Amino acid sequence: MRRQLTITLACLTCLIVLAGCGSSKSATSSSSATDSVKTDTSTAGSSTAGPTTKPTVKIPATLPTKLVITDLEEGTGPAAKAGDDVSVFYVGVRSADGTEFDSNFDSQPFPVTLGAGGVIQGWDQGLVGVKAGGLRQLDIPADLAYGDRPQGDIIKAGDALSFVVKVVSVSTPLVVPDANPADAPTVSIPTSVGATKLGITELIPGTGETAVADGTAYLQLNAYRGDNGAVLESTWKTGKAIKIVLNSGTIKGLVDGVSGMKVGGRRLLIVPSEQGFGADGNTANSLPAVTDLVLVVDLVGFTK
Repeated sequence: MRRQLTITLACLTCLIVLAGCGSSKSATSSSSATDSVKTDTSTAGSSTAGPTTKPTVKIPATLPTKLVITDLEEGTGPAAKAGDDVSVFYVGVRSADGTEFDSNFDSQPFPVTLGAGGVIQGWDQGLVGVKAGGLRQLDIPADLAYGDRPQGDIIKAGDALSFVVKVVSVSTPLVVPDANPADAPTVSIPTSVGATKLGITELIPGTGETAVADGTAYLQLNAYRGDNGAVLESTWKTGKAIKIVLNSGTIKGLVDGVSGMKVGGRRLLIVPSEQGFGADGNTANSLPAVTDLVLVVDLVGFTK
């Protein structure tokens, strides 16, 4: 139910980020070549696996009518501010009775860009000030969660929610300039039906930092149906790059296809269905079940 945290979802992010549009127990997302990219390296901490012990959420004595923030452990390093990227593990329950509705402590850290509107207001406000390694409880009133809109089988209309959040890292994201839509790549798109392995064609070698697992990649990307070449989505419409975390929350074909790229590079990827969306397809982007993807990817920035 990580989709419970999400209140907005860009179509392209939905296309490539399983954590935003998957059919598993839960789903979440959050969304938004060259030497001119500016970087702030104030990153604290990193992790790829969940902590061994999931914390217990203490139920508030009275249901919260305003956001209540309780720091259980302080953490170290820079304090998160609006616009920062925060990577977290969390467990969430109904404040009324402690019924758990979601946790990612057995999975991958969940990335949040504070103030971007990608999560409920109680998170956008409540995670400001956290530090890497910190543990914080958020008791969130309904009006900063889902109000009168039920979510799934557990969260009812008017429910207050309580979370304990373990902070893995806090970082200031890259400032990636918008691309000129007129510079969108012109590439001959091959047909792909029933591919059995990932195809990678280096169109432009990059010269910058190398993308590696668990880092954050900033991409300009065109996505096509493999069977007929139909355009599914493109960042080049607006020129605004998207950022993705290269971990299991993103489709395997894209993670493997981008890993090893250098900033400034361009690749054409043929992604087999089983490394994309498999038997589920992606209805939000008109991708049928068991359909290959063809991606033209520019890596315009990367942070570890």
